[in-house]
Amino acid sequence: TAGAPTAWTSGYTGSGVGIAVIDSGIVDHQDFSGRIVYRESFVNYSTNRNWVQTDVYGHGTHVAGAILGSGAFSTTQASKVDLRGIAPGARLIAFRVLDDSGTGHDSDVIAAIDRAVALKASYNIRVMNLSLGRPVYGSYTTDPLCQAVERAWKAGIVVVVSAGNLGRDNSWGNLGYSTITAPGNDPYVITVGAMRDMGTATRSDDRVASYSSKGPTLIDHIVKPDLVAPGNVTVSTASTSAYLTTHYPGNWVPYSYYLVNGPSAASATYFKLSGTSMAAPIVSGAAALLIQKDPKATPDDIKARLMKTASKSFPTTSNATDPATGTVYTSQYDIFTVGAGYLDIAAALQCTDKAALSTRSPAVARDAAGNVSIVDSTSVVWGTTIVWGTTIVWGTNVFASGSSATLWGGSVVWGTTVGPATIVWGTTSPNATSAAWGAASTIASQNVLISGDR
Repeated sequence: TAGAPTAWTSGYTGSGVGIAVIDSGIVDHQDFSGRIVYRESFVNYSTNRNWVQTDVYGHGTHVAGAILGSGAFSTTQASKVDLRGIAPGARLIAFRVLDDSGTGHDSDVIAAIDRAVALKASYNIRVMNLSLGRPVYGSYTTDPLCQAVERAWKAGIVVVVSAGNLGRDNSWGNLGYSTITAPGNDPYVITVGAMRDMGTATRSDDRVASYSSKGPTLIDHIVKPDLVAPGNVTVSTASTSAYLTTHYPGNWVPYSYYLVNGPSAASATYFKLSGTSMAAPIVSGAAALLIQKDPKATPDDIKARLMKTASKSFPTTSNATDPATGTVYTSQYDIFTVGAGYLDIAAALQCTDKAALSTRSPAVARDAAGNVSIVDSTSVVWGTTIVWGTTIVWGTNVFASGSSATLWGGSVVWGTTVGPATIVWGTTSPNATSAAWGAASTIASQNVLISGDR
């Protein structure tokens, strides 16, 4: 759906490109054989277990497979499906920052980001994937986590971040808007929302996942996500006996999924997960393909090419029904839901544009009449309709060139009408300053969604 096979047939597999995955750890899966070139754990334990080579939660291994799994385990003479990642030739740098329950601390994530920058030259780290997030507590200009990802970006590393899985939340009457999590709220990074591939290889029937978090960001009102990619019911590498695989055994992929006449028993090798955590690695893999083709490309070049060439053919709205509750969610395909569009790897590989200026995602502001417009015109990169097109907008107002173009005439939660620590989470947020991460936390459950849109 994302167009990766076109890159493979042209010889682009991400070969030689180092990708840092900052997550819950990565196990020695056969699909990574020989390509995990560095590991480090930033999670402290009092026992003697080898925490560097484990993934007790099971999230990081799945993310890594979507980026660069070789598909070696699924490829036999009896194969009917080749379960490879987007950049199967890339090299993996594994940083563990989340514990056994998928939670962690800002300080560990920041330490891993800075270590990746320090090791950039040693392992040719050109891409960094962060499929995690926590609530926005303040402006990105003062948030230490956002400042860390900016350091990586300015050091020449493409930073890809999941948008969050809060697009269904209407706790504050905002219909899931302004739910982008940090550090996806930083304007430098590429923030990725999730699409549903509807079980087909064609793009025409694909729809946005209703749980995918939407912009604009809290506090700074940055236009996010930057683009969307496949992220629903994603099949990828599994960490055996991990928290996710043992608690959700129904998500194991049977042998019959990828083997001709294979048994219906669980393979214990591949697993299904849904969420923007699964969409971000698709974009990270795509970035590696583009970098292999053009090693001199800067992070700004990569971001501009991915956004400019993203497919902008969407319906006006779509509905999704939660299979557990029967609740129907309606998604509107505006700039704060799908960004610049749907990742198209084949088109991006053909683009050779250079970003003469910064590709920081622009900010928006609301006037007295309630209309929202782009006000950050610091870069001519965003001064044209070619990036977002003229259809991915709110209501009847279309995006036109120029910084005063009206984008949005609606009235969702805006500005200081709610506090940054209470949005979505209400009074369930304990010890907000500790910034816990992951699915086990009541204040940040964005990094994996098990039963999303189907």
